[in-house]
Amino acid sequence: MTSHTVLRSIAAGLAALVLGACSTVEQGPTVAAIDPVTSSEQADARLVAVAAERAAIEARFAEREAVCYDKFLVNNCLDEAQERRRTALAAQRNIEIEAERFKRRVKVEERDRDIAAAEAQYKAEEAALAGQPAVAPKEATALPPAKPSPAASRMARRNAKAQEEAARAPQEAAKAAANAAAFEERKRKAEQKQKDVAQRVAEREAKAARKKADAEKAKAAVPAGK
Repeated sequence: MTSHTVLRSIAAGLAALVLGACSTVEQGPTVAAIDPVTSSEQADARLVAVAAERAAIEARFAEREAVCYDKFLVNNCLDEAQERRRTALAAQRNIEIEAERFKRRVKVEERDRDIAAAEAQYKAEEAALAGQPAVAPKEATALPPAKPSPAASRMARRNAKAQEEAARAPQEAAKAAANAAAFEERKRKAEQKQKDVAQRVAEREAKAARKKADAEKAKAAVPAGK
């Protein structure tokens, strides 16, 4: 058996091992349908669980990424790890969106009920005052300043609170934009790291090919019989 035949046999065996290892890799998670939230307590619990699961997803991704650098097909392994991370984070984002949507709806409904109750009380007080007989003013008696209606005060507080929420909206939008920018930066660094690894692998393979070619040239240069 020639040396070329031996090398081909070894390469074929390594390829079979690599393909066998890839075929047993666990498939990434899929984004399942989200059950609707039915209470504020459930929404809060889901948000807490999402935060914990995101940390676990990042930890698992870091472990897989470290393992990939020791594998023969580095890029394939990294692509699979990143896809698993992306799908898992997307599932958690769907859960978070559903929980936050429910909490916002509950908050709006509570505000509407409070405003409706305040308006009803205000109208009832106005009707009661309108039904009372007029009282003749006393001579030379200064009237005390009119007290604001409790219902009107509550409505004023509700309106002030709504204005504060509207004022915070730009800050929340800016925070969301900053988070998105940070995510894109992490993504860019990960992609650059993947490119660097691919370049190192290519350089290593090229170096090995050059060594092999030099060895074959040296072997060919030796006269037969020596």
